[in-house]
Amino acid sequence: MKNIVILASGSGSNAENIIGYFRKKNILHQFHIITNKKDAFVLERAKKLGVTAEIITKKQNDEGVLEKRLLELNPDLIVLAGYLLLFPAGIVQQFPNKIINIHPALLPKYGGKGMYGSFVHEAVVANNETETGISIHYVSELYDEGAVIFQAKTSVAENDTPDDVAQKVHQLEYEHFPKVIEKLLSD
Repeated sequence: MKNIVILASGSGSNAENIIGYFRKKNILHQFHIITNKKDAFVLERAKKLGVTAEIITKKQNDEGVLEKRLLELNPDLIVLAGYLLLFPAGIVQQFPNKIINIHPALLPKYGGKGMYGSFVHEAVVANNETETGISIHYVSELYDEGAVIFQAKTSVAENDTPDDVAQKVHQLEYEHFPKVIEKLLSD
């Protein structure tokens, strides 16, 4: 059984999808969710799924609480699923090639500080891109600059809105993120 820690700042739909994927396949892994926001809906999803969850605020993160907690949990894989804080360099060094993130664009395009969620989709549409997608990558000390593990593409139609693009990208996330995690854990 592998120990997976999922970090999320928002609704937690990817976290729920990942946990559901492994449960449907009867692959027993231990999951733990950490969020930096007291009102993040991921806490409700964790409760519904019977998964332990906790809040470690940005201030606590800056004080080293997240690093200490991750060392206690000793995860086989740390999964950032909509976690919006820059990951501390100390943790990246403690867990080399054990921290992954999903980004809603084809990196290196539309990556970096401030490029998340709807901001990415708005930029894709504003720049008249004909395709976009997801990038699953290792986490480094800089936003969205770790080595890419996997990418999947989807087309962007001329009349697509940012919400249309978001829906297409979410479908790719739900389809591929759990499979990439499963592969990484079996290697």
